[in-house]
Amino acid sequence: MTDFFKDISPLSYDPDSTGLGFRHYNPDEVIAGKRMEDHLRFAVAYWHSFAWPGGDPFGGQTFDRPWFGETMDLARLKADVAFEMFELLNVPFFCWHDVDIRPEGDSFAESQRNFEEIVEYLIGKMESSKTKLLWGTANLFSHRRFMSGAATNPDPEIFAWSAATVKNCMDATHKMGGQNYVLWGGREGYETLLNTDLKRERQQAGRFLQMAVEYKHKIGFKGAILVEPKPQEPSKHQYDYDVATVYGFLKEFGLENEVQMNIEQGHAILAGHSFEHELALASSLGIFGSIDMNRNDYQSGWDTDQFPNNVPEVALAYYEVLKAGGFTTGGTNFDAKLRRQSLDPVDLVAAHAGAMDVCARGFKAAAAMLEDGTLEKMRAERYAGWDAADGKALLESDFASIAAQVVADGINPHPRSGRQEILENIVNRFV
Repeated sequence: MTDFFKDISPLSYDPDSTGLGFRHYNPDEVIAGKRMEDHLRFAVAYWHSFAWPGGDPFGGQTFDRPWFGETMDLARLKADVAFEMFELLNVPFFCWHDVDIRPEGDSFAESQRNFEEIVEYLIGKMESSKTKLLWGTANLFSHRRFMSGAATNPDPEIFAWSAATVKNCMDATHKMGGQNYVLWGGREGYETLLNTDLKRERQQAGRFLQMAVEYKHKIGFKGAILVEPKPQEPSKHQYDYDVATVYGFLKEFGLENEVQMNIEQGHAILAGHSFEHELALASSLGIFGSIDMNRNDYQSGWDTDQFPNNVPEVALAYYEVLKAGGFTTGGTNFDAKLRRQSLDPVDLVAAHAGAMDVCARGFKAAAAMLEDGTLEKMRAERYAGWDAADGKALLESDFASIAAQVVADGINPHPRSGRQEILENIVNRFV
């Protein structure tokens, strides 16, 4: 044991807690026939919780963690501290990028050796812990070599380096029993069209994703391949802008039945959407997989990655998750980081505890709304005409026949209320 979280006891469910205990998250509470822990499938993000130094676009490091540095001993210390926090929070999963868990070597081969060694160390930690791997991913955006992209880079050697990195990360995820593998195109986009070949870069990105799917099947990985959309930042425009854009991309390269979405609240907001919009669209397209739970500051124009604290927003998100059938291999990953002024170890535990409570409250409200059924009943009533014979026949007809029918039957429709305010009032009864 390290002493990083000394004097902090494991958290438990206590509805009267005034400290670090969970007031709403009871992992064993059964909702809709399943334990809350099994519904929500919480995961801790290794990068924000243990690798992020506390900087922002205008200032550098504010955190002083004892494991910061580029040695294997410090990587093992970081893993020790991480699993201590997983135990304090009693979370079932965690997630990583390769660079989060291993030090950078002077060559690809050295980085790979470091990675393989720390993967074995993490497997050892997992053997004595309930916390398992929700997903792994490769960081193909931080190092200067990726400044012009990874799969979309104009330099074929960067493409090759990136493909080799993803191959290693998929191997590690498979070996660690991970339930998904995520690809996020952090710099798969452009900063100016003056030096960009859009068609070529899309073809490179499409082939790269096809290779990832092919390799998944080659190694027998049974988890889902997930793509995480984001519209901009760091690139001016990214090819994985939002769920709709990614779906079109998947269709173009024949991957719509092979790849699902990992959807982040903050990225949805940056794309000009709501979180629930992106979740509902992914579900309707059959590509919903997992979520990154966080929030953005609506007064800032960039991706602030704050811990969630808005129960009504979270409730609407989980309502769409439940309507989609809930998580299978996916889960709720806290892709969220402390504020750069939150320096103490207890801040890290409190941030996750509060977020887990917010999610639990929102989830219970969502489940209650779905069980109540009023929203779905009113939705069905609004579209009832399309289930009638005349409505069904319209979609099998043609313009000329429909026009003749309108004249012959004297059709003169009048608009009907969408009842938005009533629907919002219904939601507010639960949240």
